[in-house]
Amino acid sequence: MTADRQKNDSKAENLDDGVVDLPVISGEFVDVSLSEESSEEDTKISPKNKDEIGFQKTEAQNSNIGNHRYNAHYIFLPCIFLLVALLGGMRIGVKNSEFIFLRPALICLVFAAVLLVLFFRANLIRLDGWFNEKFSTQKNIANGAVIFTLFAAASQIFNALIPEQGLPFWIIAFCFFWTLWNNLFAEFDTKRLLKSLGGLFSLAFVAKYLILANLVSNGQGNWITRIWENPTGEAFTYFLNIPQFASATGYIQFFALGFYLIGLFLVNPDTEFANGGG
Repeated sequence: MTADRQKNDSKAENLDDGVVDLPVISGEFVDVSLSEESSEEDTKISPKNKDEIGFQKTEAQNSNIGNHRYNAHYIFLPCIFLLVALLGGMRIGVKNSEFIFLRPALICLVFAAVLLVLFFRANLIRLDGWFNEKFSTQKNIANGAVIFTLFAAASQIFNALIPEQGLPFWIIAFCFFWTLWNNLFAEFDTKRLLKSLGGLFSLAFVAKYLILANLVSNGQGNWITRIWENPTGEAFTYFLNIPQFASATGYIQFFALGFYLIGLFLVNPDTEFANGGG
């Protein structure tokens, strides 16, 4: 027991000697919590920076929307109206199924001009939003080109819906004239005008391609055979003097009318877009 106690005392003396030999380090206490708070404050975004970032995002979104509207107005919309102008004058022959392109009658140009006046009166197109001195010359010319395609499409729509000749030509042309003339003195908003035109054009389409087209004969065979097989159709063909076209003509004009109404729906009242606003 005495030997073990001596050994333990010697170890304790050695440990005490080691502790005494350790170097002394001097320093100051650092408040860790304050440093963490300062680092958090450094990483936070100030309200001013948040407002600037939000403004930049909003400006970028508005710019993208303006670019889409710009492309739709100056590229997509004229293509629709030019397609309508092409389809509106197209007819399919009965015998050889040949393509026939008919020019619009003079009365169709008059109706198209009156229709443009209605567009301006109903604010479907604002004159100062399309032609303005603060716009560049290039933009005014581009807007004039879009108006010209709209006028051409309107002329060909009347050409498609009015019978080509005979008594039905004068009857339906007079109905169009009477309706457009009365609309010039009526109070219209944009939505009401589009609904009125949709109903008017649909009624004219039904009258020409579903009623009058079924009254006339198909024009196949000699006249004796046609009179024997369809005397009523031959009588209407003779008295009404309606030209005969293949039934595919009605399908073409149906799509032409649909594209025209879609184009009217896509027309912008003004052209002050983010891309090229002046």
